Amino acid sequence: MKLIGTALVCLLLAGMWTLDVDSKSMHVSSSNCCYYFVNRKVALKDIQCYKNTSSTCSYKDGLILKLKKGRESCVLKKTRWVQDNLAKMKPCLPKGE
Repeated sequence: MKLIGTALVCLLLAGMWTLDVDSKSMHVSSSNCCYYFVNRKVALKDIQCYKNTSSTCSYKDGLILKLKKGRESCVLKKTRWVQDNLAKMKPCLPKGE
């Protein structure tokens, strides 16, 4: 009886550990992915910085533009105006820097 109780506790703990690991390693914040892209040109004066979309997103060729007033817009890297102006935009610094 003691062996069964110990085995059940071990299984329960192992199950909880895998859930915790999966929730941290598989989580992708929706703010790191783009699902809709702006078609119009965004004025450079309105762009604070840009960041790449996460490698785990469906659309890997997107950029997330951080705009003034706390807004964000997604654009495709291959868009002509983005390619022409990418060197003029600054990348967003990672949090904590």
